[in-house]
Amino acid sequence: MPGFVIHIAIGQEYLKKHKMKYSKEFIKGTIAPDFTDDKTKTHYGKSPRYTNLKKFLDNNKIDNGYNKGIFLHLITDYLFYNYYITKIGKDGLYNDYDLSNKDIIQKYNVILLDEVKNKVFFKCGKPKTLTLELACRIIDEISSMDIDQIEAEVNQNLKRWNYYKN
Repeated sequence: MPGFVIHIAIGQEYLKKHKMKYSKEFIKGTIAPDFTDDKTKTHYGKSPRYTNLKKFLDNNKIDNGYNKGIFLHLITDYLFYNYYITKIGKDGLYNDYDLSNKDIIQKYNVILLDEVKNKVFFKCGKPKTLTLELACRIIDEISSMDIDQIEAEVNQNLKRWNYYKN
């Protein structure tokens, strides 16, 4: 799954691009699924790599900013593993987050919530898998998507959004 900085950047950019007023509840939703030891429950699959969007929608309504933020988080994880990055180990990926956090924060003016300030780390060096260019592409593309349209497509069982039926 993407790190906290990427999730928050996507959330902040989503609000800007969709001309929505800043909502702290929405941004909290974009990081909420990762604040647990058992991500199978918050990602509705055996791991964030196997996030089941349909199962989330079957159990939740996207009727407030917080749930909309959670749904954006799950969309991000789903796309991250199924379209942007495949067959990689998480250890190297977590190191790449630490290497790119500072640049992403600066580029997108990311405002870290208090809940994550002690969970975001910074290292010097060049990321190996998640380059800054790829991270920016992920942030820009996902934040441009329409959550309501994705919700409709998931509910219509379009294959693009329903790889995992677990």
